[in-house]
Amino acid sequence: MTLKLAIWDMDGTIVDSREVIQTAMLRAFEACDIAPPDYDATRRTIGLGLDEACRRLLPEGTDESRLPTVVEAYRQAFVSRRSEPDFREPLYDGAVEALERLANDGWLIAMATGKSHRGIRAIFEMHPLEQYFDTIWCADDGPGKPHPFMVEEAMKAVGAEADQSVMIGDAIFDIQMGRAAGVETHGVGWGFGTINELRAVGAHSVHEEFDTLNAALDLFANRRLEASGA
Repeated sequence: MTLKLAIWDMDGTIVDSREVIQTAMLRAFEACDIAPPDYDATRRTIGLGLDEACRRLLPEGTDESRLPTVVEAYRQAFVSRRSEPDFREPLYDGAVEALERLANDGWLIAMATGKSHRGIRAIFEMHPLEQYFDTIWCADDGPGKPHPFMVEEAMKAVGAEADQSVMIGDAIFDIQMGRAAGVETHGVGWGFGTINELRAVGAHSVHEEFDTLNAALDLFANRRLEASGA
């Protein structure tokens, strides 16, 4: 069997977390009496670790000593939003099918996310996704995106090389992380990053639907098969 590794981002790629992240960010900044960021500012930080995201969202001139308070307020606001009766954090249509298809086709599957282990566990409690992942790396484990750490560790964990691996994500930091690790990168345009932003940072391909992403992954698999001489 030809080894193939698909490394997936989570927020904005598999799960639609746009509403909960922005709501929690607004509530956190308001609780700290700091002018809250608009959605466009928030989305540009998605993929970063929480501390770095909040740091970038602090209004110019804000004392950075307030950062830990904002970060904790965000954590509390996020948990609170999840407990509300109208809360939804749906999977994108086609996400489960894409993961299942890769698993059935013999791919190894990894996660590289800016979420914490606690956040990942919450997603798994809502959606039966854990079964698809061979290895999981997140913001708690080491340097965050766009540092290549998570991709490199995912490859080490399953014994894959860069030319056997792809990174799939919706944010510029996903693409930058993948490129820094030397893997093929596939951007998706249904999350936080725009098509133009993903192209501008060098995504090898960018997709607006799972059908074309699946086709691109099939092409990668075929190239791997040809390279192996099988």
